[in-house]
Amino acid sequence: MAEEKIIVTITGQDKTGIVAKIATTMAEVGVNIEDIKQTVMQDYFVMMMLCNIEQSKLSFSEIKEKLEEAAKSIKMAIWVQRKEIFDRMYTI
Repeated sequence: MAEEKIIVTITGQDKTGIVAKIATTMAEVGVNIEDIKQTVMQDYFVMMMLCNIEQSKLSFSEIKEKLEEAAKSIKMAIWVQRKEIFDRMYTI
């Protein structure tokens, strides 16, 4: 179901440990990463993930808060959206 999927986008200055920090946080809150894409352009890191929150014991808001805390701790920007909202935003 679409409401069990989220899109997570992380951006900022490239540094060691970005993927590890975000993936560890996701594992701690019971979020499964289903697909991941990342790139680095002139020291600027961009990563987008499709995740499933079905098995998490936390609400979407709690998951979002935990991921925002993790991103802030490594000085990265993060956007966490429900997939259904993301899909609607980019449908013509």
